[in-house]
Amino acid sequence: MSESPPTTPVCYRHPSRETYVRCTRCDRPICPDCMREASVGHQCPECVAEGRRGQRPARTVFGGGAAGRQGYVTKVLIGINVALILLSIYTARGGDAVAGAGFGGLLGGATPLTDWGAVLGLDRVGPFGVEEGIAAGEYYRLFTAMFLHYGLLHLLMNSWALWVLGRSLEATLGPLRFLALYLVAGVGGNVAAYLFSAPQARTVGASTAIFGLFAALFVIMRRLGRDTSSVIPILVINLVFTFAVPGISIAGHLGGLTAGAAMALVLAYAPRSRRTLFQVGGGAVIGLVLIGLTLMQSAALLA
Repeated sequence: MSESPPTTPVCYRHPSRETYVRCTRCDRPICPDCMREASVGHQCPECVAEGRRGQRPARTVFGGGAAGRQGYVTKVLIGINVALILLSIYTARGGDAVAGAGFGGLLGGATPLTDWGAVLGLDRVGPFGVEEGIAAGEYYRLFTAMFLHYGLLHLLMNSWALWVLGRSLEATLGPLRFLALYLVAGVGGNVAAYLFSAPQARTVGASTAIFGLFAALFVIMRRLGRDTSSVIPILVINLVFTFAVPGISIAGHLGGLTAGAAMALVLAYAPRSRRTLFQVGGGAVIGLVLIGLTLMQSAALLA
C-alpha cells in the first residue's frame, strides 16, 4: 500500500500560496502578505485586530489621550487666531488695523470686530442707558476676547508662545484637558480684566490664556518632579513686561495666571482612583467662581 505524499500548508486567506509560517495565536498558516509582526513571531490580521480591541487606549500620566502628542488643539487654536485677525483687518478696511496704533507704532488699532468681541465692562450713551458691554448682557465677550488681537505683532507674539507652551502641555495633559486649561485660563483672565479695568476699557488677546499656560507648565513640572529653573526666569520677564509696558492689561495677565494655576492644580493633583471625576468637578468649581464674580461685577456696574 503506497503512502500519500505530505500536503504542503497554504495560507488560510490565500489558498494558492504555500507557506510554512503559522500565526502564533491561532496557529493558522499565513503567507508573507498576511504576516503581522508580534512580540514573538507573527500573527494573522484577524488576531491582530482582536488584540487591538482588547487593549485599553494609551493615556497620559494625568489621564488624557495620547493624541495630544500631535498637538492638534494647539494648531487649531493658532488657526482660529489667524483666521480672526484676517477677518478683523478686513472689517477695518484700512486705518491702522495691522500696525501703527500702540506700543511704539507696532501694534494695530481697534477694528469693528475687536470692538464687538473685546472685554468691555459698560458703555453708556445718552439718556437711554446701556449701549453695550458685559454688564449689558454681552457675556460672550469673556470668551471671544481671547481669540482677537490688535495687529499682526500682537498675534505673532501670542502665537509663538502658544506654539511653544501648547504642544508640550497638550502632549502631557491630552487634547481635552489641555483645551479645558486654555479656556479656563483665558476666561479667568478676561473676568479679572472685567473686574479691575475701567468699565469703558477694551481689552483683547490670547495672553490671558498664555499666562495661564505658563503657570500650568510650572505646576505640572513640579508635580512630575522636574527642574523648573528654566520656567521661572521666562515667567518673571513676562511679568516685568506686563507692568512696564503701557496699555497692557495687568489684571488680565494676572487673572489668567491665577486661573491657569488653579486649573493645573486640579488636573495635576487629582487622585488616580477618581481622576476624571475630580478633574471635571474641580473645573466646574472654578467655572462657578468665575460666573459668580462676573455677576457680582455686573450688578455693581448697573447699580
